[in-house]
Amino acid sequence: MKKFFAPALMVLMAVPLAACGGDGDDALAERAEEQGEANAEAAEAMGANEAVVEGIEDNAEDRAEAIDDSDVDTDDLTGAQQNAMVNGN
Repeated sequence: MKKFFAPALMVLMAVPLAACGGDGDDALAERAEEQGEANAEAAEAMGANEAVVEGIEDNAEDRAEAIDDSDVDTDDLTGAQQNAMVNGN
């Protein structure tokens, strides 16, 4: 019975942690990616070549991934700090 109880207890304790993540970091990451797409479209409209446009998009995707990986609690950030993360400043 002990062999079953210990692993079962560990699984039950880990389940709530699996649902945890950064508070709002997914939404902030999505904002960063959307901002990058908008910047890329604007650059393309102004005549930027494909390499520049792709670079802008890649940078935004990398920034979004970094924000998501950070598990930052966006409630602890000011609006200016959130904008800086989204814009890469």
